[in-house]
Amino acid sequence: MRAQVDEQSVINANSQFWEQMLAMTLDPMPSPLAFSAAAGHVMGSVELHGNWKGRIEVRMTEKLAYQATAAMMMQPVDTVVQADALDATKEIANMIAGTIKSSLPRPCSMSVPESAIGVEVFNGQAPSDDTLMVMFRHAAGDLIVRIHEQECIQ
Repeated sequence: MRAQVDEQSVINANSQFWEQMLAMTLDPMPSPLAFSAAAGHVMGSVELHGNWKGRIEVRMTEKLAYQATAAMMMQPVDTVVQADALDATKEIANMIAGTIKSSLPRPCSMSVPESAIGVEVFNGQAPSDDTLMVMFRHAAGDLIVRIHEQECIQ
C-alpha cells in the first residue's frame, strides 16, 4: 500500500471501536491464512474517494456479528434478528473506516456503508501489495478488516 496505513493502525482503529463502544476485546491473529468465515458470515464495507480511493471492509462470523449487535442494542443475543445484525455491521464498518480514514491522504470522503450476508466461504489469503488484511479473534468468532487501495495521491 502506498498510504501510511499499517497493521498497527488497523489494530488501533479496531480496538478503539470494539473496546470503547462495545466493551469487547478482540485479539489480533498472526496470519491472514488463519481466518475463515463460513457461508452466512456478515460483511460491511465503505468506499472511499478523493486522494485515496479504495474500499474498507469488515467480515465476521455470524455468531460474532450477533453478539456485537446485542452489545450495541443492549439486548440479549437471542432477540437479535438478521436485519439488526446487518444494520450493526454497517455501523461497525463505518466506525472502523472513519478512524482509518484519518490517516489517509486528504481530501478523502466516505460512502454510505453497506452490509450483506456472505453467501460463500471466505478464507484468509496472503495480502497483495494493494491490500492490507488484519484478522482478529474473539470467543464468539473471528473478524477480518480488509483495506483495498485502488489509488493513492500523496
